[in-house]
Amino acid sequence: MDTEHDSQGDQAAEPGVPQAVGFGEQGAQQRKAFFTHLPHPHIARRKKEGPVRRIDQMDRSGPFARLNSRVAIIITVAVGSMWCAYLFTLIALVSLPAALATRDKIVIISWIAQTFLQLVLLPIIIVGQNIQGAASDKRAQQTYDDAEAVLHEALQIQQHLTAQDAQLLAQGKRLEDIIAALQKAYPTITGGAAAATTD
Repeated sequence: MDTEHDSQGDQAAEPGVPQAVGFGEQGAQQRKAFFTHLPHPHIARRKKEGPVRRIDQMDRSGPFARLNSRVAIIITVAVGSMWCAYLFTLIALVSLPAALATRDKIVIISWIAQTFLQLVLLPIIIVGQNIQGAASDKRAQQTYDDAEAVLHEALQIQQHLTAQDAQLLAQGKRLEDIIAALQKAYPTITGGAAAATTD
């Protein structure tokens, strides 16, 4: 029994795991480290960074990188609009009469594939990508808000458990005081009970 008790006492307590609290001086020492809350380092990092958005992926490593990113965004916003698609359609239709006048199937197909489709589909595709990107940003924000709500509830649970631990420790201290008072008031009875338990 003593060997087993010694081996259990030699085992280090896992951090963040509540241990059994004893009485007396040992209990007082255990109460000081009844539970240690160890928040994950990612919690502070995610709170600082926030959700991942498309604009956060811009290259800001230097002045030229920031300038190039800004120019690229301006051009993308300008070209990626339905008004630009309508404008490109009108530009493509300017050369349609000349292509039809040739009565050459290769020329007409080339006009459809290389002039009309490329000019018109380019801004339309960009518009669709912008819509998908906006939806992706909204999903990222919703996921971030959901994680924030779950984290808040977990912290509330942690505070609740901390309050319960304080109550349990107070009750344990009260029991220690009662036992000490009984031992002082009835030393013969408590001593005889301890001897009987030892036998």
